[in-house]
Amino acid sequence: MNTEQVAALVGASVLVFWMLGAYNRLVALRSAIGVAWTKVDQALRERAETVAPLVTALREPLAAEHGALDALLAAQQQSLQATAALAAGTVAVGTAADWVAAEGALTAAASRVFALLDQHAELRAQEPVSSLVAAWRTQEPRLAFRRQSFNEAAFSYNAALQQFPTRLLVRLFGFARAGRI
Repeated sequence: MNTEQVAALVGASVLVFWMLGAYNRLVALRSAIGVAWTKVDQALRERAETVAPLVTALREPLAAEHGALDALLAAQQQSLQATAALAAGTVAVGTAADWVAAEGALTAAASRVFALLDQHAELRAQEPVSSLVAAWRTQEPRLAFRRQSFNEAAFSYNAALQQFPTRLLVRLFGFARAGRI
């Protein structure tokens, strides 16, 4: 082997090892998004466990407000569907936007029901309503913290996709931008 062949072999080796390192970094960052999503999903499931029992407990005392209670159940169902879609592809930008919209609808419906409960303080103090409301209120900060962790993981992944020369490999390996929630 002459000097030119050795230089070409060394250059090719460096390129291959760089590509392997860049690929592994992107996979690790995408995996971090998946781990962060499982924590968000867990918080969503814990919060979702309070909706149906709360609506059931409020059906009779708030008979005139079935529209608000039905809206809360419908928003919860929409949120669960968006959550399932996002769980199937946590990197998808469009799916993340759909989830954010579903969460906004759920938050609005829950705010309406909680406003009704504020008007009925005696009902809010009764069991099981008080414990279900407390469980919902406890989950909200946890969910916010876990969403922030997810968004930080997505930001790191998206930043890595934009770095040169890694961005040259994005199409080659099929990496896509991650959505933020």
